[in-house]
Amino acid sequence: MKIIKPAFAGTLESSDLQVRISPNPEGDIDISLDSTVKKQFGKAIEALIHDVLNSMGVTSATLEVEDKGALDCVIKARVQAAVMRAADSNDIQWSKLS
Repeated sequence: MKIIKPAFAGTLESSDLQVRISPNPEGDIDISLDSTVKKQFGKAIEALIHDVLNSMGVTSATLEVEDKGALDCVIKARVQAAVMRAADSNDIQWSKLS
């Protein structure tokens, strides 16, 4: 899936996160993570984000993620929503989002 415009999903409330995604002219995945639990879970959060992007076929994007202690299911849903908005896609492949 190609990221064609900036988009975001999520909030800055407790137990949530905000994902801002935009096209990356350098052609790779660049993730900037700011998290209240980065010291304990930063690597796991980044790995989950990479997994979601890979499963959706995203190969180039810049993501700015502000995490406030979100669970994995919330992280996954917010990244998926941001990608769908940034790709301006109405063709949802539900089997890839599970």
